[in-house]
Amino acid sequence: MNLRRFLTLAAVALVGFTAALPSRAEQTRKRMFGVAFYNLENLFDTINNNGKYDFEFSPEGSNRWDGNKYWHKINNMAYAISQFKTKTTPMGPAIIGVSEVENRSVLEDLVKADAIKDLNLQIVHHDSPDARGIDVSLLFNPRLFQLINVTNHRLTTVNFRTRDQMCVVGLLGGKRVGVIVNHWPSRRGGEKSVPSRVAAAELTKQIVDSLLKVDPNMGIIIMGDLNDDPSNKSCAEVLNAVKNPDKCKPGGLYNPFWKMLDKGIGSYIYRGGWDLFDQIIVNYNLVNGDAGLKFYDAKVLNFDFLKQPDGQYKGYPWRTFSGGAWSGGFSDHFPTEIFLIQDVK
Repeated sequence: MNLRRFLTLAAVALVGFTAALPSRAEQTRKRMFGVAFYNLENLFDTINNNGKYDFEFSPEGSNRWDGNKYWHKINNMAYAISQFKTKTTPMGPAIIGVSEVENRSVLEDLVKADAIKDLNLQIVHHDSPDARGIDVSLLFNPRLFQLINVTNHRLTTVNFRTRDQMCVVGLLGGKRVGVIVNHWPSRRGGEKSVPSRVAAAELTKQIVDSLLKVDPNMGIIIMGDLNDDPSNKSCAEVLNAVKNPDKCKPGGLYNPFWKMLDKGIGSYIYRGGWDLFDQIIVNYNLVNGDAGLKFYDAKVLNFDFLKQPDGQYKGYPWRTFSGGAWSGGFSDHFPTEIFLIQDVK
């Protein structure tokens, strides 16, 4: 074969090979979404409108909760949320579940605070029957998440008033997801309080099952201050949220925070021991990508600025009040976040 014929055939082959490759526009890109949860620790306004239950959060109450302290708290919470941004999520989380908020008004003040007002976060709020008057709510970035439906579910199998469970369905990256925001009953009473959280977990599981009946491929996210660790009965047995993703079966749940607690990483500390009450649990469809989104990573956002800087409790979550005195901190819980990845052409 002469040189000219060889070069001609080589050129034809190269053109054919190049044409078979996808164009730059057709190549798959990755898009990341953050989904966070934060217990805001008693985000009350200064008005006593719930009798004795919120009197302490009024100017005349034991906390001397006045406008200066309130706005300090609002700005602290807003600054903390502003730091949830990452290189792959430059607008911050698409969804932020919150707990221990008194009403919609405090959330309106929060989303308008200077540190995050550019995010234009939208509010989903519902007044729960909780005796202290605290609720769970959801904030979302409308550029990343489109709201479809909201339902609220009451825990009727306990003999006290507690928070409703909020179920928010919407489109994340164009894919349908259901987010269940929780603040399960407290540990007050020790072992006697366990059945109340088991009952809360049973209600959460019922909501999950109902969502999957409507859409078997839906991505489902359970988030909240569960007042239990991943290994406790409510999470490990009732929800059956497994520690390892390869053990998660169709219809099942995976808890990425279990292994973190095994490593000594927590979101809340009690008597010197770390707990990881602030969990975000995902369903099988988000583990294997059937939902069009896939679980990528999970973190406890234990930023240094959220930690007590000195004294006896150095390194602990920097609370608003410590030992009955105002300390000007953030919350007694660290926020948590998961990241979901999506293939985009």
